[in-house]
Amino acid sequence: MLNKIRVLIAEDADEIRQYFKRIVSSEPDMEVVALASSGIAAVEAAKKHRPNIVLMDIQMENSTAGIQAIQEIKRWDPEVKSIILTIHNRDDLLYQAYAAGAMDYIVKTSKTEDILKSIRAAASNTLMVRPEIASKILGECKRVESQQGMVKDVLKVMMKITNMEFEIIKLSYDGYTYRQIAEQRNVEETTIRSEIHRILMKFEKRRMKDVICLLREINFFELFFDT
Repeated sequence: MLNKIRVLIAEDADEIRQYFKRIVSSEPDMEVVALASSGIAAVEAAKKHRPNIVLMDIQMENSTAGIQAIQEIKRWDPEVKSIILTIHNRDDLLYQAYAAGAMDYIVKTSKTEDILKSIRAAASNTLMVRPEIASKILGECKRVESQQGMVKDVLKVMMKITNMEFEIIKLSYDGYTYRQIAEQRNVEETTIRSEIHRILMKFEKRRMKDVICLLREINFFELFFDT
C-alpha cells in the first residue's frame, strides 16, 4: 500500500479550513494530519505531525504570517513542501512567498481538480519553482514593475513550468532541434512534441519559435541564470 500524502491545512477562516479539509480527505491518496488557524500554530503543527504538504494562507494573524511560517518550516525541514492559499494574485506577496520556499499557489476559489493537481504535483516534486529562482525574481521585482508588463507575464508563466518543460525550453533557446532534444533526454521525439504542446498552451503561443523570441526579447536566461 502506497503512503498517503500527508497534508497540513493552515487557514484562519474556519469555513475555508473545513472546505479544504473535505476536499483533501475525500481523496484515497491523501490525508489531513492537522489543521492550524495561524502561522505560529502551523509551524508547531508541522514540527509535530511532519506533513508532506502544507496548504498555507498568507494573511492570518498578520498580513504575511503565512510567508513567515513557510520560512520557518522550510528552515526546520526542507523536505516539507508549502502551497500558498490566496484569494487574489497580488504579485508582491506571491513573489515573497516563492522566495520563502513556496512551491505553488492556489486561489481559494479554484476548481477541486486544480487544487488536487497542485497538491499531487508538489508532493511528486514535478513543479518547476525553486526558492533560489524565486529569490532572483523577488530581487528583480521592483525593476520589473517599472518595465513593460510583458516581463511580469513571462515570469508568471515560468513559475508554472515543470522541470522537463523548463529543460526543453532551455535547449530550444540554445538552438537544439526537437530530435536533438529527444536524443539528449533519451526519449521519443513524440514525447518532446507533446511537452512542447503543453508549453505552447501555457504561453498561449502557436509556435515554439514565438516562445523563444519572447524569452530572447526580455533576455530571460541571461537575466536570471547567468548563461
